[in-house]
Amino acid sequence: MTQTLTPPGPAAAPAATPDPETLLAKYGGPVPRYTSYPTAPHFHAGVMGETYAGWLEALPADRPVSVYAHIPFCDTLCWFCGCQTKITRRYKPVSEYLDVLEKELALIQAAHGGRALPVSHIHWGGGSPTMLTPDDIRRLAASVDAHFARTEDCVFAVEIDPREMTDADVQALADARVTRASLGLQDVHPEVQAAINRIQPMDETERLAARLRAIGVRQLNLDLMYGLPHQTVERVLASVEAALALAPDRIALFGYAHVPWMKTHQKMIPEAALPDSEERYRQAEAASAALDAAGYVRVGLDHFAKPDDPMAIALKAGTLKRNFQGYTTDDAMSLIGVGASSIGRLPQGFVQNEAATAKYARMVEAGRLPVARGKAFEGDDLLMGAAIERLMCDFAVDLDALSAEHGVGRSAFDEARSRLAPLVADGLATFEGGARLRATEAGRPYIRQLAACFDHYFRDPRRAGAARHSAAV
Repeated sequence: MTQTLTPPGPAAAPAATPDPETLLAKYGGPVPRYTSYPTAPHFHAGVMGETYAGWLEALPADRPVSVYAHIPFCDTLCWFCGCQTKITRRYKPVSEYLDVLEKELALIQAAHGGRALPVSHIHWGGGSPTMLTPDDIRRLAASVDAHFARTEDCVFAVEIDPREMTDADVQALADARVTRASLGLQDVHPEVQAAINRIQPMDETERLAARLRAIGVRQLNLDLMYGLPHQTVERVLASVEAALALAPDRIALFGYAHVPWMKTHQKMIPEAALPDSEERYRQAEAASAALDAAGYVRVGLDHFAKPDDPMAIALKAGTLKRNFQGYTTDDAMSLIGVGASSIGRLPQGFVQNEAATAKYARMVEAGRLPVARGKAFEGDDLLMGAAIERLMCDFAVDLDALSAEHGVGRSAFDEARSRLAPLVADGLATFEGGARLRATEAGRPYIRQLAACFDHYFRDPRRAGAARHSAAV
């Protein structure tokens, strides 16, 4: 008979949940976003190109991978941006960068024996991938196809800046066989747009969505943000209403992460105009409620999808995943990252390319895989990573099932249970049957704090390093 465990500390079913302001003050502090575990601040220079080459060589030839290509260029700087990007008005650096990207693809293929591995997901991010000329959009797609073999149902997603997209650009995406377009919208109010240096008339986005659908790119995502300067609940709801008018398949609702110590251009944003934590919470809750009312399914922390979208279906089936692009249906065993700063994951661990484009290019031109750092899995990394992923995706995790799957005893989660006890006592989560941890409705906004209870690196001063993170809500 299976023994029922009760977590240590206060009872699993709290008598009362503190008011929202108290919860926000207690749990609204900085915490990782958990697009990986261990998280990127814990990557180190002990994992280099030689290590990566060995990991690539060991990949099975018949298992599909996914490919992420990073285009680190924009022609204007959005001040809210947290991505790795460079601003350039000249196209020559972009064209030269593509030359190097093609050579990196060749190095990756050579490392795994010259095989064209099957690829089930392709994602282009940035920066602005659509800064590429139409010919270079086709060129990069052809280069990926020359080194990887698309599966019949391969998903090909591209992040798009709707500003100044031409018909020729849209046609190039169709020629490249893009299947999903992700359009940045952020906020529709002129004052907010001016404060983040991203002027984007709504009619421009509407025309682009119509053109994409007309040429066959029918799966559309829209990105919205809350917590931006000069935003109010009313303005966020107006942006949600504008987004819903385009009937996207998915909507991502991201909280702006103000990290000027990491992204110095964010100092251009007037901090006095930023909403405080309570206002951010109200904006997020109001937007989520509006999307719920419109029939979208809540997916994880910050995504919403139509009920028939693959992401909503994966959520229902318990197969939703999370990686550096956020929530995904990508179930490939390996993610191959190409381009400056890109991150890959293989069964043995994570690798990250050199972020500085000039140094990245020199490494590739010298015939070296341009890895600057990484993290090999060790100890209970895979176990805790699995718990964090299920919690971030499903808002619940069965600790007994994970223990059995990984061949460890229940005591493997004793430290996490101890850290969880005060959050359970405050009504953010419950233990069902002593083993199944589930976030309550009050706990959903604090899911990253619940996940952090499984993170040995986050609170251990011997391992934490100098990592700084964004607010939990």
